[in-house]
Amino acid sequence: MTLLPEIAHSGERTTVPHAELRAFTARLFTERGIPDRRALLAADALCHGDLCGLDSHGLFNLTRLYLPLLSSGRVDPAAEPVVLRDLGACAVLDARRALGLWAAAEAADQAIDRAAEHGVGLVSVRGGTHFGCAGFHAARAAERGMIGLVASNCGRQRIARPPLGALAFLGTNPLSIAAPALDDHPFLLDMSTTTVPAGKVRLAASGGERIPEGWIADDSGATTTDPAEFERGAAHLRWLGGEPETGAHKGFGLGLAVEVLAALLPGAGLGLAPEALDGDGGPHGRDDDIGYFVLALDPGLLRPDGGFAAEARRAFGALLDCPPAAGEPVRYPGWQEAELAAHRRREGVPLRPLVHRELVELGLRGAEETGGTR
Repeated sequence: MTLLPEIAHSGERTTVPHAELRAFTARLFTERGIPDRRALLAADALCHGDLCGLDSHGLFNLTRLYLPLLSSGRVDPAAEPVVLRDLGACAVLDARRALGLWAAAEAADQAIDRAAEHGVGLVSVRGGTHFGCAGFHAARAAERGMIGLVASNCGRQRIARPPLGALAFLGTNPLSIAAPALDDHPFLLDMSTTTVPAGKVRLAASGGERIPEGWIADDSGATTTDPAEFERGAAHLRWLGGEPETGAHKGFGLGLAVEVLAALLPGAGLGLAPEALDGDGGPHGRDDDIGYFVLALDPGLLRPDGGFAAEARRAFGALLDCPPAAGEPVRYPGWQEAELAAHRRREGVPLRPLVHRELVELGLRGAEETGGTR
């Protein structure tokens, strides 16, 4: 999770037990043709966002993204990914429009299994669909004592412009790196290469909230705090790193790197294509035929002295011991999310009013009102 300003939330939330949300979400997927085991895996991936405070990638997307993808046929509930090339340590898969929430997790598990045998495991995927939080999939490697890297392009969806460019060429192109750190608190970097993922802007728009300056800009390059401008196509996402003339090339460069690794390598749909020149400056294209890059590294095989886990604990422990400069304790990416997820597994997940109402309309029962947002 990137360390970005939080949007102020209004309205009381409704707390629902995590186990209930997980079972309910899995049932919805099963009813739409997803096999039971994979439906539960998909529910875990989707609820991960709500557990970790990443509301924009949690159940907010159930009625806006995943159920519509299934009902429209853009996701095939019965899809079975096919191995196109198997070289032992690496493989190329065609996901065949499988629900990305489980397909990316299975690709990560394949990469981890290959790493356990070869020290490194790479699974390159085409034909994918939206997979939720990249961190959920990367963290599967850390859970098994490995390092995981997961990246995804956005298929042929184009919502971000090159620095100083007038047309959209890429999606948010997220990436995540996970590694063992302190017990039950893995290092977990989960980020978009734009300043924020599009879902954060849409989440704010759904609640009529303002967003921080610097997230989106209009055609003149001026920042706006009205997320509805993005929804209307009158504003576009900015790249991680700042102004086009200064640091935006860093986020844009990372976005291009993800496009190369996740889409060019397996032959998935490209945002970076001549067709982008037909755009009018606003968002265009669809996130079909998404590509994934999934890499796992096994320190147990690659580091002969076997000291990786102990040194990781010592290294990240030293970071937590760093004296704070202004009262807030020093933390590493993944720490606060792990703390929040543990709390919400015990106490329940607080849902925004809009999201809770949508789930109730789908058949969710039982909840408790709460005024807290965490």
